[in-house]
Amino acid sequence: MNYFTKAWSWLTSSATQQKNGSQDTSPSTSAHENAPSVGIDSALQVSTVWACVVLIAETVSSLPLDVYQTDDNDQRTINKQSRLHQVLHESPNKRQTSMEFWLQMLLNFIFRGNAYARIVRDSNGEVIALWPLASDQVEVIVADDGNLVYVYGYENKGLIYNENDIFHIRGMGNGVVGMSPLEYMRSSVGMAVSAQNHTSRTYNKDARRPGVMMTDSVLTPDQRKAVKKNFGDIATGRGSELHILEAEFKFEPLGMSPADIQLLESRKFAVQDLARWFGVPSVLINDTGETTSLGSSVQQIVDGFFKLKLRPMLILIEQAVRKRILTSKQRSQGFVAEFNFDALLRASLKDRMDIYAKGGQNGITTRNESRKRENLPPLEGGDELTVQSNLVPIKMLGEMGGKGTVPEQPIQQ
Repeated sequence: MNYFTKAWSWLTSSATQQKNGSQDTSPSTSAHENAPSVGIDSALQVSTVWACVVLIAETVSSLPLDVYQTDDNDQRTINKQSRLHQVLHESPNKRQTSMEFWLQMLLNFIFRGNAYARIVRDSNGEVIALWPLASDQVEVIVADDGNLVYVYGYENKGLIYNENDIFHIRGMGNGVVGMSPLEYMRSSVGMAVSAQNHTSRTYNKDARRPGVMMTDSVLTPDQRKAVKKNFGDIATGRGSELHILEAEFKFEPLGMSPADIQLLESRKFAVQDLARWFGVPSVLINDTGETTSLGSSVQQIVDGFFKLKLRPMLILIEQAVRKRILTSKQRSQGFVAEFNFDALLRASLKDRMDIYAKGGQNGITTRNESRKRENLPPLEGGDELTVQSNLVPIKMLGEMGGKGTVPEQPIQQ
């Protein structure tokens, strides 16, 4: 690659381009004029952004990440004794709980499209700790041999890690790094910030509308200056609360300007616009004026949000765990990490009881399995599968009257 090609590649590089060297997560050009540069701290001061990020991050991080092991009979059980389960489900490191760790990882992932954590392994290569890294401090480099190098800037130092030492969750991008959503939505965030600033300036003037001073007399230039000086506080909201109008002056406030009317619509649009960027139904962030095609009930909306937004993200994390945290030996031993969706999709008590009843009546689940899901203690005899024929144990079918039914009882006279 000659010098001109290298220079052109550097000038036109973006998060969708594959190249050697340092990777980009931002768009190479802006489609919007004067789009401001918005950082995470500034974006989080927009209420819609904060609500969307908190909704996604807290929902995902609150889901248990369990480690299962599949035996030779393809039966899966949670391996709570494994060190891998302790790290992913209980405590990734000595300072953080599981939820604290995933909150930090998701905050970086949602904004930057990439989340990083340093992997600490034992002599067998198995993970014993995960330490999250700020995405803004990580540079991903593709070396000449095709291997990835991660450079973490910390206290004026560049700490270098190889690919095996970094747990990297990457979103949509060039395959090496994910695109930074915040950089792509900065025009929308900037518009919301500008609308908020305009509203703040209006309220700093006690939300007073502009007005006109009317008089039947023709004023001299000096008199006009004196009127503006003496009565300016009426419109601006500064000064004392008591204003005296003299010399037959009359103050008439103007109606809401077209710009102010448009501002209200712009602020409403900003809520739905930013919610679209995050893939969140705006009704879930208290936008009561929005209608949604995901459904009319809260449960339908939550189900749609899970299927279209959260589930792809959870699968992305699960696959990243399998590929970058688990060793080849652990994968061959049937280890797999999966989020428990039951807590998120938990139906109402009535619906759950109906599901348990149907499962118990058709020999799908036992009563103790249903009780366990409700955190109830097991009962004696509750591990037998039953069917609807008066709910007798399956093994007793054929013994009950020889036809799989309970013999009729004589009617008591």
